[in-house]
Amino acid sequence: MSIQGVFYIIAVILLILAALPITTRGISLALLGAAFALLGYSWDTITGGTA
Repeated sequence: MSIQGVFYIIAVILLILAALPITTRGISLALLGAAFALLGYSWDTITGGTA
């Protein structure tokens, strides 16, 4: 599994947790999940396409 796949799995888990009625202090799980999804999407650009 590539690093992009790992980032996408982390993003999905965080977004599912954000949909549950769990209170978190200081961090937004939805924003963190969106950040991981964006990181996974742009990983080829960040690393120069050598993935």
